[in-house]
Amino acid sequence: MNEDEIKAKMRAQKEVFLNNMPSDEQMQEKVIEHLKQIYDPEIPVDIYNLGLIYDVKCHTDKVSKLKKCKVTMTLTSATCSMSDIIVDLVRTISKRQEGLEEVEVELVFDPPWSQDSMSDEAKLAMGLL
Repeated sequence: MNEDEIKAKMRAQKEVFLNNMPSDEQMQEKVIEHLKQIYDPEIPVDIYNLGLIYDVKCHTDKVSKLKKCKVTMTLTSATCSMSDIIVDLVRTISKRQEGLEEVEVELVFDPPWSQDSMSDEAKLAMGLL
């Protein structure tokens, strides 16, 4: 194969990859599914149902054509000893999800987390229902 044929094959493969890329909304759902697999080490509930996730927004990067997402989240406490681990697990979702280039994490404490943020599933798991 000559150089032009290799470049043409690479362009075709890139086109197939980009055509199969999920929409921004579909990627948002995939990120949420990943968030539901991250558990607070001190509480037997995932961080999504625990109510630590305030927002997930995904968009397609104009240059790379890959997805980028921003997760706005909080912690159960500003002094949470596991905060670095939890935030790192959220950031590294991009390493586990094909087509996701980056996950930016915005950590906020306003509004503060409370048990009211928890899903009924989480409340049931913790014996609060």
